[in-house]
Amino acid sequence: MTVNAQAIDVGGATRHTAIEAHSIDYIPEGERTSKVRDQGPFWFLGNFHFFTVSIGFIGPSMGLPAGWSALAGALGIMFGTLFMAFHGSQGPELGLPQMIQSRAQFGYRGVVLALVGTLLVFVGFNVVNAALLGSGLQSLFGWQSSMVAIVTTVIAAVLAIYGHDLLHKVFKYSFMISVPVYVALTLAALLGFANNTDAITTHAASAATFGWVAFLTQFAAGASYNISYAPYVSDYSRYLPRKTRSSALITAIAGGASFSGIWMIALGAWLATRLGGTDALVALYQAGTNVFPGFGYLVVITSVISLVSVMGLNAYSGVLTVLTGVDSIRKIHPTRRTRMITTIAIAAIWLAFTLALSGKALHLLEGFLAIMLYFLVPWTAVNLVDYFFVRHGHYAITHFFTPDGIYGAWGWRGISAYLIGFIAMIPFIIAGDFYEGPIAKVIGGIDIGWLIGLIVSGSAYYLFARSLDLKAEQPFIAQSEKDLKLK
Repeated sequence: MTVNAQAIDVGGATRHTAIEAHSIDYIPEGERTSKVRDQGPFWFLGNFHFFTVSIGFIGPSMGLPAGWSALAGALGIMFGTLFMAFHGSQGPELGLPQMIQSRAQFGYRGVVLALVGTLLVFVGFNVVNAALLGSGLQSLFGWQSSMVAIVTTVIAAVLAIYGHDLLHKVFKYSFMISVPVYVALTLAALLGFANNTDAITTHAASAATFGWVAFLTQFAAGASYNISYAPYVSDYSRYLPRKTRSSALITAIAGGASFSGIWMIALGAWLATRLGGTDALVALYQAGTNVFPGFGYLVVITSVISLVSVMGLNAYSGVLTVLTGVDSIRKIHPTRRTRMITTIAIAAIWLAFTLALSGKALHLLEGFLAIMLYFLVPWTAVNLVDYFFVRHGHYAITHFFTPDGIYGAWGWRGISAYLIGFIAMIPFIIAGDFYEGPIAKVIGGIDIGWLIGLIVSGSAYYLFARSLDLKAEQPFIAQSEKDLKLK
């Protein structure tokens, strides 16, 4: 079997032009000048905004005390971060977007199955983000929610079009602006300066009691939130040098994403119980205003900037997902123009859904977090088992770009493991008001479907992979490395 080295473009314009030249193609070693030290702040900001604060409302909305909600959220965030951080280590080694690498498990065309779920995450996140922004800013300032959605969508699309370097730069400055503001707000809350003395709110907080259903629901929300970043991470670590130490990178990603997530969920739980908050942005404004007049506006501005930046991140990875899917069906040459057109199309789709939304934002958020976890769990289990326990990071990179390579057009092992894991989850899952599995009902409405999916999909793939002839792949891996160096 031979693969044309031209199937992968490792040349082209430098990354430092205004609009990023690369998309789903391989990043040459000479262009990989990113630093590990930037990954921590980058993923810290990924969770450092009022969307994450909203997750802290879920436990209190079910009667769980603030302390227990914060603990459940922290445990969930740390659990989910394990998966996203380990995915991040694949970026420097392979120099590819995350979902291109999934062709090794699902096949060149079969990867479309996994792409559907990940695209739902990227688009869905931005629908919820825009809805929360519109709802919050309308409540606070009377701004028309539809206009807020349009403006934020345009900004996010521009960030995605300019790509990797601009996103990293914007995240860096947003990090520098946001941290001092939230440090001040959190200290004020701890010292009692941001409290609301409303007797009704105080009574509601004292009446909250521990319950396993609420605790595990809050845990699952935190876990799903950071697991949902799994398809993103390599997109933003693929410009790191190949010699990057995996342990340092995993630590940086995990530290950044977990610390900010734990912080924001705890703050959200406090806002929900002490201020009676139901809208995160409004609650942050109220808490800031309680500290001193005008501070609430500053809290809102910094949080909006952070969330719009994250919308750009979602759009960028969503575009890479769409291009991967199209390329899997019909070979394309991913030019700047192609990426720009795709970005505009995706932005139009999430804007249309946002403008059509109705209902409470928190209810939408909780349902979306649950549903997206079910789609991502089987994929992340299959991908990580293959990378760390089956192939140990050794792949023929050029073979990702052809259906005639060693990974084939359809990877029955990955597809079967994904479907088996997904089916196994069904009796255990709770999808908001739409569905509750029979076993979930028996165990009192506790959702453990995601855990079942992880175990079953990962185990099934590992079992199926025992039939792989990994020795036969070695000559193709060696030839791939030679082809890449020649380019």
